[in-house]
Amino acid sequence: MRVVPNRSVCEGHSVCEGLAPEVFEIRDDDRVHILVEEVDGDVADRVRAAVRRCPKQALSLEER
Repeated sequence: MRVVPNRSVCEGHSVCEGLAPEVFEIRDDDRVHILVEEVDGDVADRVRAAVRRCPKQALSLEER
């Protein structure tokens, strides 16, 4: 699966980064940056949780 961020909606709350820091990074611009293009395995469950818990709903998933 692939994570698709909506950076114009993201406010940098860091919920996603806290759940899956190997996939999400909040940088100095207070916006999410995706570190891994394709996500699977053990990380996928945490990424799904991050998408569900995003306070601004700035993340979505594309299943492949």
